[in-house]
Amino acid sequence: MSSTNKIKRICLWSGPRNISTALMYSFAQRQDTLVFDEPLYAYYLKNTNAKEYHPGADDILASMENDGTKVINMMLTENKKQILFFKHMTKHLLNLNIEFMKDMVNVILTRDPKEMLPSFAKVIPNPTMEDVGYEKHIELMTYFDVNAIKYVVLDSKKVLLHPEKVLMQLCKLLNIPFKSNMLHWKAQQRSEDGIWAKYWYDNIHKSTGFIEYKAKNEPFPKHLKPLLKDCIPHYNKLLEHAIG
Repeated sequence: MSSTNKIKRICLWSGPRNISTALMYSFAQRQDTLVFDEPLYAYYLKNTNAKEYHPGADDILASMENDGTKVINMMLTENKKQILFFKHMTKHLLNLNIEFMKDMVNVILTRDPKEMLPSFAKVIPNPTMEDVGYEKHIELMTYFDVNAIKYVVLDSKKVLLHPEKVLMQLCKLLNIPFKSNMLHWKAQQRSEDGIWAKYWYDNIHKSTGFIEYKAKNEPFPKHLKPLLKDCIPHYNKLLEHAIG
């Protein structure tokens, strides 16, 4: 493809444990789409102390581009498919210049912290606000509003309750045709999976589509309650904007 002007570049800005990988798998089913799994992860690890507690950090740093500016340039110039889907964790942005987002179609993905925090803590036992991304999501949403950059907010629960309805709505807002094959995939790993998949992707590798939503019944971990209290106001603000 010689021209990049008509290419749709979608950035998904997610927090952890927010069905972001399921959405990546969904878009990967499209013949017109190429997906990228957290291309800024190594940049994030190199420039924070997160490498001390993220599983597989050394392998990630060794196998991926560590320079965030080079990753952004790749995102702006890649042209192998008509639609490019970049799955990101919002926290991976750190101090990067985010002006590139005006050339992207931006989607914010969130999840109720009462459900997300216990899931995340199974791998990262003592997460901080920087780890879970709610505050950063609000900063990003404010940036979009101030700079008149269009964006879409997705809530994980709404997607899982009505995947076809929400995906059809999302595709309409992204100005791309909805494809019914976005709702199903084979239970297997994908070549696009990050090298960290063995630590995080067990459930998605066993799935054949969006898993039916089920409310969590386990007692909420006591040590996470202060962080939950800080996350809830941010989540509630995000939820006000969520489609579906």
